[in-house]
Amino acid sequence: MLLDTAALYFRGFHALPDTITAPDGTPVNAVRGLLDIIAKLVSDSSPARLVACWDDAWRPRWRVELVPGYKANRLERTDDGVDIETVPEALTVQIPIVREVLDALGIAVVGTDDHEADDVIGTLAATASAPVDVVTSDRDLFQVIDDERDVRVISTAKGMRSLEVITDAVVRERYGVSAAQYAEFATLRGDASDGLPGVAGIGEKTAAQLLQRFGDLDAVLEAAHDPSSGIPKGQAAKLRDGAEYARRAVVAVRVATALDLPTVDDAVRVTDAARARAGDLAEHYGLGGSMDRVLTALAR
Repeated sequence: MLLDTAALYFRGFHALPDTITAPDGTPVNAVRGLLDIIAKLVSDSSPARLVACWDDAWRPRWRVELVPGYKANRLERTDDGVDIETVPEALTVQIPIVREVLDALGIAVVGTDDHEADDVIGTLAATASAPVDVVTSDRDLFQVIDDERDVRVISTAKGMRSLEVITDAVVRERYGVSAAQYAEFATLRGDASDGLPGVAGIGEKTAAQLLQRFGDLDAVLEAAHDPSSGIPKGQAAKLRDGAEYARRAVVAVRVATALDLPTVDDAVRVTDAARARAGDLAEHYGLGGSMDRVLTALAR
């Protein structure tokens, strides 16, 4: 089981009031929410291995070089002219606590320089020798789904009470493309949540139809130069105009699958040392039943 950790602690933060605090007044709603999410996931699915994938860079430099507007919609400029991610202060102060608690529980946390958690997930999913569940609310990760290798997404987009299992068959039914085509589909269509405009004039339905007909992005862009391809003239012109953008953007949209990641102990278990340390942190941060539930789940 691979966790899109930031997506999950954001969900925990927004699901619980920030009046939930540690004894010193520090908000811990995101921490408690994440622990409850992990407890539910582990209890329901009983994974043998668990990795909390981490954003060492939420807006990697190389993606911004390809698409300058990448996630720019999530930036705010400080008084001294520095662009930073827009995150509520009540959540920002909890992120170090999240790391501390995950480490104490013995849950492997994996990130790598200038890459997002998505890239860690992509690499671990591509190299896994066992079935993989990717837990995320991010549609971009549909591209890692592989029915033959039993790699699927457990989507939290509708909430923890309405988890959806997303397979290649689901992607095909919902979008009209395969999971393997999803990155190219998203490139053509665009994704406002990531600041990706897409190819002007090419919407979701058209993007799917083009990929159904021609197979991949390169073939679509090549066909736009061929009057005999059957692509309407106006649509072909839009594709030609957007070709440079599309070729850059698709590299940014695709998750990495061959990163050099550290070797970690990702077995699901609770050692005596972890239990003691987790108990200390539960008392220090006022994590109460959330810590109890995750310890019980991990010990099964």
